[in-house]
Amino acid sequence: MNPHDVVITGIGLASSLGEGLEAHAQALAAGTAPNTDATSFAPYPVHPLKPLELDRQIPKKSDQRQMEPWQRLGVYAAGLALDDAGLKQDAEAKSALQVIVAAGGGERDHAVDGAILTGLRGANEPGAFLNERLMGDLRPTLFLAQLSNLLAGNIAIVHGVTGASRTFMGEEQAGVDAIRTAHARIAAGQAEVMLVGGAYNAERRDMLLLLELGGYLRKGEFAPVFAREAAPGLITGSAGAFLVLESAGRAAARGAKVHARLSHVAAARSKRQSGTVEAALSGLLSGFGAIAPGALAVSAATGAAGVTAEEASVIAALPQARRVATGDLVGHALEAAFPVSVALAAAAISAGQAKEAIVTGAGHWRGEGAARLVKA
Repeated sequence: MNPHDVVITGIGLASSLGEGLEAHAQALAAGTAPNTDATSFAPYPVHPLKPLELDRQIPKKSDQRQMEPWQRLGVYAAGLALDDAGLKQDAEAKSALQVIVAAGGGERDHAVDGAILTGLRGANEPGAFLNERLMGDLRPTLFLAQLSNLLAGNIAIVHGVTGASRTFMGEEQAGVDAIRTAHARIAAGQAEVMLVGGAYNAERRDMLLLLELGGYLRKGEFAPVFAREAAPGLITGSAGAFLVLESAGRAAARGAKVHARLSHVAAARSKRQSGTVEAALSGLLSGFGAIAPGALAVSAATGAAGVTAEEASVIAALPQARRVATGDLVGHALEAAFPVSVALAAAAISAGQAKEAIVTGAGHWRGEGAARLVKA
């Protein structure tokens, strides 16, 4: 390998399947039945997070208390990745380690949101009512306590990572660009090692409300991502994934185990007219070179109407590919969906289930991404 090739030396995964490389690789191989909850947020099913022993990665109870659930999940997954890469106790490496996080907004005050929405129904002037209530009911500190870059900050505090950090926002596209940027920086020689990923808490009514207002959620029982034509939509899942990306030269010098080589990552943003998603994803994959027959195709498809069928067409064009939908295993994790899918692909290659994997993902509203991983 070229010294500037980008390799994956650490994988941290936590979801409704549990935590760690082994649990997720086994689920990939066995086609494990999904763990879903169709009652807590009925009529919307979700993939709930399997309980974690937080003390294993976040030792201080005070740190655990001051984080929101999605932050605890992200910090936990980041710790798993650092452990897997053998960097948790390496202070020198952590001082150079750069972090890129794909994050959503902070969790909202459900009581305030509910009261405002109820009041809007009978308001004579909805706009004025909304402005009044937002100014009067929201605490001035609410947003400050929920800044999206707090996940990167908490990773630094809990795990002692003191390198530079960046936080990307923007739903599924944030996850794609986090991976793409980390890959590009290492490939260009601008960094030697990066920690990149994201986390999403699906068990929150504010996000379910937001997605339902856009008409994006599936109602009723679970159905596979590519079999939701009768009732299309997302089934969200709580999941966190972080990857340690490293230059091949650095990994070899320290004798690190390499799970897979991340050869390509690309992103696009189509206008979402009919056929544009298929064209965008096909265009991204055409830049990856020849794809071997029988490659594993890990799809971060959402299940949303239209766009999911176009992504399926792109995957069907891959030669004899074995298709796996991330959403069938762990649900759709918005900002974390692409990092989770890349982590699953790397886990499959590491476990000897595939020599090559293609990851695709088209967001429910905007943004497309693709990646190629090969056995190192």
